[in-house]
Order: sequence, then structure tokens, then C-alpha cells
Amino acid sequence: MSGATPPVLHRLRDLIDADRDGFAQKVFARFFGNSPELRDLFPAHMSHVREAFVDVLDHVLDVLPGDSGHEELIELLAQLGRDHRKYGVTDAHYNQMAQALVTESARLLGTEWNTESAETVAQGMLLTTGVMRGAAQTVEGPATWRARVVQKFTINRERAVIRLVAVDPMPPFHSGQYLETQIPQWPHVWRNLSPAIPPNDAGELEFHVRAVPGGAFSAAVVAETAPGDVWTFAQSHGRLRIDGDRPVLMVAGGTGLAPLRALLLEMARRADTPPTHLFYGARFPGELYDLAMLRELATTNPWLTLTGVVEETTDPWWITGAVDPGQWGVSIARGKVGDVAARYADWSDRQVLIAGPPDMVISTKLRLRLAGVPSERMQHDPVAQH
Repeated sequence: MSGATPPVLHRLRDLIDADRDGFAQKVFARFFGNSPELRDLFPAHMSHVREAFVDVLDHVLDVLPGDSGHEELIELLAQLGRDHRKYGVTDAHYNQMAQALVTESARLLGTEWNTESAETVAQGMLLTTGVMRGAAQTVEGPATWRARVVQKFTINRERAVIRLVAVDPMPPFHSGQYLETQIPQWPHVWRNLSPAIPPNDAGELEFHVRAVPGGAFSAAVVAETAPGDVWTFAQSHGRLRIDGDRPVLMVAGGTGLAPLRALLLEMARRADTPPTHLFYGARFPGELYDLAMLRELATTNPWLTLTGVVEETTDPWWITGAVDPGQWGVSIARGKVGDVAARYADWSDRQVLIAGPPDMVISTKLRLRLAGVPSERMQHDPVAQH
């Protein structure tokens, strides 16, 4: 991969970039034409899939001809191969995808397609699909597993807590990670949800979900999920974790509390837990739905300090029956949670974990960086909608 740069791959990249979605549509049309049984395993609306597909291909065509970035590219493709097990992709399907990519590349290159360019493109596409196929083959255990909803608590019109119990053996994952999740209301659509409790031998799971504006999946979870529903899970991802004995700062926005909550519950089982300060923020006081549990946790674990943060002092009309968070004896500050945390103290010696909506994560990271916290000490999941 580190030889002379084949200009055809960069030329192909430019041509694809001129009509990214059009290229992806034609590739998938060829692919599903050869493997029609796979179409039903993908979402009805493929725009998100096509966008992600072209993003990866663009990265492949950019990195392959060069002299660096190959190890990171291989790991990316390997992870994609492991993730694609949930779609029921087989070895034959990888070969068919490689052929669809080569055929569409030939059409796009037109008169520039010759023996040399054909060999270069074929090698690139076979390498891409080969790494994915090889990684998928090395994964032990089933591609998916299931859990049944046993309880649902509606917090308000936007939020709900869902509790499940696994009906299949639950594969190992770590507190702070998120799981690829499929619900019966949206078959073949996968979203990432973070468990709010540590994994346990009883196979219990708990998720805190907010109905994201315009998000059909999350809206269905909040409005339509009912006991008896069976959810399907695939790979676990994410690297939120506590490293060593350095003091910890956690900043949570809304239901972004979930992965940090799981970590806190796990930390409470240990005897060597480092000092930890959690800033738990929401827009309205009534949205600090888990403050009572967190206060109890802090009361019984002196290593934990808790600060609630709200942007508004009163609840809107649609939040009814919420308890005044001040009654729990927790310090409540006003402002955006990242701003409040950044100016509260000097956190430059802390390991920092941030979880919440994308704009909150980005803003909090910027505020803390300006306050002197090194970027390498800050952890958060990829900034994307879960």
C-alpha cells in the first residue's frame, strides 16, 4: 500500500465526490440486485446508510495510495466488518459488494478505465471488503442477542426509563459503553443507546431515552415502548472509563447521564474509587429526574460530590408533578452545565468524562479546554445522535 501513488484512486475519489449519493445508490442497486434477500435487512430509507458508506469509501480512497494512516484504516474497516454481522452479511456478500464497487467505478471512470486502472481499483476494493470479511470471521458468539422490556417509566413527554431483562446470553460489555440497538417499532433500524446500570449476571438492562426532535426512533421508544417488547442488540462500543486513581470530573447533560451513572454505580462497588465530582445538567428543574438517586449515592459514598445545573428556574407547563430538586439538599447552580463546571474550580489535574447531546459535548469540551484542562484528559463518545 505504500508504493507509488496510483492516481486512479484519487481521480475516482474526485468523481465520486461530485455525486456522492448517486454513486452510492447505483452501488447498492447492483448489490441488492445480486443479493435481494439482503434488502429487507437494511432500513427502508437508506440515505443515512449511503452517506456513511460513501464517507468510509472516501477515506479508503484517500488513505490507500499514501504512506501513512494504513493501520488506522484497517482498524476502521475491521470494526465495520464486526458491526455488519448484525445484517446477516456473509462471505459471498462481501465478494458481491466488491464486484458492485468495481463495476460502478468502471462506469464512472469511463475512458480512463484500462488494464492498469482496473487492477488498481480491484485491489483496493478487494482489500477493503477482505479486511471487513476477515474481522467478521474472527468474532466469537452470535451477531445479535435479545432482551425483553419488563418496565417503562414515563418521566415526561420527552423522556422515559426502560428496563429490560436479557432472554439470550448477554455478551460481555463494560460500564460506560453503548450498545447497537433495534426496537420492534423500527425493524432494521439501529441506534446506539447507553445502559444506565452496569452489566450484571441477572441480564438486567436500563436505558434513559429522550425523544430527540425529528428522531423517529427515540420518539417511538418514549411513546410506544411497552412491557413485553423484545429489543435486539449487537456490538458494544465506546471507551468511557475511569483510568487509575486520578481524581475525576464528570459532566452530564440530560439523559447523557446514563453511561456516567453506570460508571458511578460500578465505582461504588470498589474500595479504591478516586474523588469524583459530577455536574448533572438540564434545561428545566423538573428534568433532573435522577437527582434523588444520585443524592443517595453521594450520601453513602463520600468520594462523590454532586452539583445540579439548570438553565431555567421554573418548569414549562408540560412538565407536571416534578419534585423541586432543591428539596434533596443538592447544590443547584444556574447556567449551561459545561459553563458552570468550567468556572467552578481548577480541573486541570482531573480525568474528565463528558456525556450528553452533541452541542453540549462540544461546548463543554471547549469551555474546559479554555479553562486549562488538556484535551487528552477529556473523554466522550463520538459526537453523533444516539
